[in-house]
Amino acid sequence: MAKVIVTGGAGFIGSHLCDALIERGDYVVCIDSLVGTDGSTRNIDHLLENPRFEFIEADISEFASYANHAQPNPWTGVDCVFNLAAAKNVVCMNDPVRDLATNAVGTLQLLQSAKASGVRKFVHASTGSVYGESDQTLSEDHPRNPASFYGISKTAGDSYCRLFTDLYGMNCSVLRYFHVIGSRQSLAGVVPIFVTQAVAGNPLTIYGSGKQERSFTSVHDVVRANLLASEQDSGVYNVASGVRVTIREMADFIVAETESESEILYEDWRAGDVVKFNVDNSKIDMSFSQDWQAAVREVIEERSE
Repeated sequence: MAKVIVTGGAGFIGSHLCDALIERGDYVVCIDSLVGTDGSTRNIDHLLENPRFEFIEADISEFASYANHAQPNPWTGVDCVFNLAAAKNVVCMNDPVRDLATNAVGTLQLLQSAKASGVRKFVHASTGSVYGESDQTLSEDHPRNPASFYGISKTAGDSYCRLFTDLYGMNCSVLRYFHVIGSRQSLAGVVPIFVTQAVAGNPLTIYGSGKQERSFTSVHDVVRANLLASEQDSGVYNVASGVRVTIREMADFIVAETESESEILYEDWRAGDVVKFNVDNSKIDMSFSQDWQAAVREVIEERSE
């Protein structure tokens, strides 16, 4: 039985990962501040009584000092760290300093603690936002040119992981997520926002032309990518379905699927938004679901209850 730490473990992706790790037979230490858009005990309520699950309410920027005084020390015997704690895009626009503290400084502190504790593997959740806008296919070697506070802070965390690999020989894998969707997602994501608006019969608001494309990726595939990366050598991997869906196409599908009478409205383009994503997902060597509609139906079912 391996002992693992999952930061952001009460969040959307993190809670699904905790489920998979428990099913795999691991002992899971879940770290989450429960502050922000994603983290909530409702995502992990079903795990709290499990003897192989431990929940610690803490921010990752404070976790290092917490761990130094906790008895027993949660770092003792840890085999792998999955760092999914993050300040999300909307939060970053409103509070870029907090964004930097979580996504950059918090990642650095976590890496330092993992190194000092002799952790075998560090898996870091990065984002496709590190690339910024590009007409070229986005492979892992593509230059990083973030166009948002979120993308800049995640680029820093991304770079720290790669530096710890180069300087100290740590086994760090960086997973660059693209447009993850599925159940338990907060209203920070376009799909749950549209679904909530459609179910209530309210207008769906598109920022910009609606022609911007996204590579919507199932949360279940993202979890599989994390499990795969935890058993591999260091590397940087795009985690994207490869499908290309416009925001207008997504809005139309949700309105039709919910049988809503909601109208679709347009507002001004949001600064830092990216028009197109053409992603090369071949390096991680796993199959991705192309059925983005099924992932959206999961969200509709959850939000309609």
